[in-house]
Amino acid sequence: MRILVTGGTGYIGSHTCVQLLERGDDVIIIDNLCNSEASVVDSLEKITGRRPVFYEADIRDREALDRIFSAYDPEVVIHFAGLKAVGESVSKPLEYYENNISGTLTLLEVMRAHDCRKMVFSSSATVYGTPASVPIREEFPTGGTTNPYGTTKLFLERILTDLTVSDPRWSVALLRYFNPIGAHQSGLIGDDPTGIPNNLMPYVTRVAKGTLPVLSVYGNDYPTHDGTGVRDYIHVEDLAAGHVAVLPCMKTPGVHIYNLGTGVGYSVLDIINAFERSTGVKIAYRITERRPGDIAECWSDPSRAAKELGWKAERTLEDMCRSAWNFEKSKA
Repeated sequence: MRILVTGGTGYIGSHTCVQLLERGDDVIIIDNLCNSEASVVDSLEKITGRRPVFYEADIRDREALDRIFSAYDPEVVIHFAGLKAVGESVSKPLEYYENNISGTLTLLEVMRAHDCRKMVFSSSATVYGTPASVPIREEFPTGGTTNPYGTTKLFLERILTDLTVSDPRWSVALLRYFNPIGAHQSGLIGDDPTGIPNNLMPYVTRVAKGTLPVLSVYGNDYPTHDGTGVRDYIHVEDLAAGHVAVLPCMKTPGVHIYNLGTGVGYSVLDIINAFERSTGVKIAYRITERRPGDIAECWSDPSRAAKELGWKAERTLEDMCRSAWNFEKSKA
C-alpha cells in the first residue's frame, strides 16, 4: 500500500512508519521539521532496512502537496502533522488554529483533487473535554475542550465527519490517543522534542540524565489518589500498532472512531515512581501550580478497538519507562 504520512519524522509518526515499512508498505513522509530532525529518516532505515521517501514540506504548502501527490499517488494518508502542546496552545491559540486547522483543510483539498479519500487522523482524548466519568468510551459526548490544542482536534473531527456526510466516498478513522510515552526498542527513535519538553516523559528522562535540573509537577490538589493528574499512558509502539490495525477499515466508507489507550490511569507521581523502580535513577521534582488547560483525570475504555480491530495495548508501564530511558541514554 502507498501511504503518505504527514509529520512522519515526529514522535508517533516515526514509530508508525517503522511498522508500515516492516510490513512492506511504500511510505512517503512529509514533515516541516518544526519539532523533529531529518536524521530520523536515517534511523528508520537502520531499524527496518528500508528507506521511506522524505520531503521537507509543510502541509499548508499547497503547491508542494500537489507535486507529492502527483508523483506518488498515495492510497491512504495518515495525518499526524500538527502542533500538540496543551500548555503552549493556551498561550499561542492563533498559531495552533492556523497550523492545525488551515493545514488540514489544505491537505484535504489536495487529497480530493487527487481522488485520495482515505485518512487516518491523529486525534486526541482532549476532544472529550472534562469527562463526566471515567473510563471514557467513544460514545461519550465531545466538546467543552479546555485548551486550544484540544479544540483544534475537536473542530477537525467535525470537519472530517461533515466531509464524509457530503461525499460518501470518504473513509476517515478518528483515533483518539491518550498519553503516549516510551520509545522504540532499538533506542534509535523516541520522544525528542526541540527545546524544553512540554510532555512529561521526555522531561523526566532529561532530568534523569542531568540535562534539566528538576521536574515541575503541575498541581497536587486534584481530586485523585495522590493529588496529581491521572492519565492513560500508552507505549508509543502499541499506539503505532493501532494505526496499522485500523487500515482495513479504510475499505469501508464513513467515520470510524476508536480510543487508543490501555484502560488504566496513572498519576504523575505514579510515573515518577515507576521510572525510579524500573531504571534505578532518582528524579528530582517539585510541586508547582496547576497548568492552564489540564484536567484531573482521563483514561480510556479501549474495548471497541479490541473487539473490532483485534488491537490492544500490550506493554507495561515499566516497559514504557525503560524504553524511554534507553532512548535518552543513547542520544549524544
